[in-house]
Amino acid sequence: MTPERLAQAQAYAQERAAASGSSFYYAFLFLPAPRRAAITAFYAFCREIDDIVDEVHDPAVAQAKLAWWREQVRLTFAGQTPEHPALVALQPHIQPYGLQVEPLLQVIEGCEWDLQQSRYLDFAQLQRYCHLVAGVVGEVAARIFGQTQPATTDYAHRLGLAFQLTNIIRDVGEDALRGRLYLPIAELQRFDVKAHEILRRGVGASPDFASRFGALMRFQIERALAIYEEAIALLPAPDRRAQKPGLMMASIYRALLDEIAQDPMLVLTQRVALTPLRKFWLAWKVQALGRL
Repeated sequence: MTPERLAQAQAYAQERAAASGSSFYYAFLFLPAPRRAAITAFYAFCREIDDIVDEVHDPAVAQAKLAWWREQVRLTFAGQTPEHPALVALQPHIQPYGLQVEPLLQVIEGCEWDLQQSRYLDFAQLQRYCHLVAGVVGEVAARIFGQTQPATTDYAHRLGLAFQLTNIIRDVGEDALRGRLYLPIAELQRFDVKAHEILRRGVGASPDFASRFGALMRFQIERALAIYEEAIALLPAPDRRAQKPGLMMASIYRALLDEIAQDPMLVLTQRVALTPLRKFWLAWKVQALGRL
């Protein structure tokens, strides 16, 4: 691999991360340059995989693209030069941070779930999906951030679950437009919310829909917040400093959940988000003060 190609790949990954507008980007800013380059490349890879499912409307084409990515990941970890710039940017960081091929393949597997099903019967089934698309992402990120304790992997998996549940809560309306509904069917039944009411984003629903949907979403929010607390409690003290980026994200995402809790109906019609300045402030506060 030439230095020119690596530089172009790194620039691509950086642009991909910045353009996404993701809250993760603000946590990356405080990392030392080598770790920032590694996590940015890995994040670019995750975005590429996720976008296939969101943007490719023909399931057969999406499956073919994911199969190509699966082969490219295997080649990358076998020491061969990959074709895609996201993997080119990631490859130099595999050995220094002890990255493994399996988590990247699991990310692809998790996105394949979106091609095969759009409903989850219960929370246990949803947790398996979240593990593939977010838990293993947290595992890789923890290694890049500087994990030294084996127990930090448990923290990373739990934190990944909390992140993904937050994304599901935030994106209920956007997912409905794609015909997807991640909220477990058993929980819809518990709060007497019909799937078609959510898929229609509340249009034509009965007058008490806001009350029923609000109760459902408050339950989702409270569970996600509790899982953040569980994750943070699992983080071993020796790794707390190195894992600050994850704690920054937890601070940002918990603030987002607080915003949604004020009016849960908003998630059906718009993307609730924090301002860039507030995200940066929350990240800086964790960096400077060491607390959420």
